[in-house]
Amino acid sequence: MVKTVSTMLPLGSQAPSFSLPNVDGRTVSLSTFDGTPGLLVMFVCNHCPFVIHLREDLVKFAKEYQEKGLAVVAISSNDVEDYPQDGPDKMREEAETHGYSFPYLYDATQDVAKAYHAACTPDFFLFDANRKLVYRGQFDDSRPGSGIPITGQDLRAACDAVLAGQRVPAEQRPSIGCNIKWKAGREPSYFTGQPAV
Repeated sequence: MVKTVSTMLPLGSQAPSFSLPNVDGRTVSLSTFDGTPGLLVMFVCNHCPFVIHLREDLVKFAKEYQEKGLAVVAISSNDVEDYPQDGPDKMREEAETHGYSFPYLYDATQDVAKAYHAACTPDFFLFDANRKLVYRGQFDDSRPGSGIPITGQDLRAACDAVLAGQRVPAEQRPSIGCNIKWKAGREPSYFTGQPAV
C-alpha cells in the first residue's frame, strides 16, 4: 500500500470554486453552501483502503457536525478508466449503502482536485465562514492495520474551533492515504508521486 501525504495547501487560501454533479444528479457548487459557518471539503474515493478504514466513522462524524451547522461535501477525482470502481454509478451505490448525508461529487476532469492541491484519499480541507482555509490535515492518527482507535480528534478539534468562532492552531499533521489516481499525463506539478516517509 503506497502512502501519499497531503500537500498542506497554505492556511488562509481561499476555497477554490467548483460546480460538479452529485450522485443524485443535482449540480452542487461552492455557492450551494453560502451562509454556513464552515465548510469541510473531503477528497475521497470508493476503493482506497485508507478511506474504507475511516468510512463508518466519517459518516457518523459528518452527520454530527452537519447537525451543528457545518457544511460537508465529498469529491471523488480518480481516473475511472483505470479505476472503474470509483465511477459515478459505484459512487451512487457507495453513498446509498453507507448512508452518506453529504453530497458526493464526481470531478471528471480532475480540475477541482488540482485547484485544491489535493494529493491523497482521504484529503481534508476545512474552511471558515469566509471560506478561508483554516485546517488541512489528518482525521486522526489511525491508519489501516495500525490498531490505533479512530477518534477523528484532529479534524474534530478544528471543526469545533470553527463553529465556536475560535482560531484553529496552525500546527497540523498532514493526511496520509492513497494517491489520487491521475489520468495519464494529467499529474499536477505539485504532485511528486513519492510515498510518505
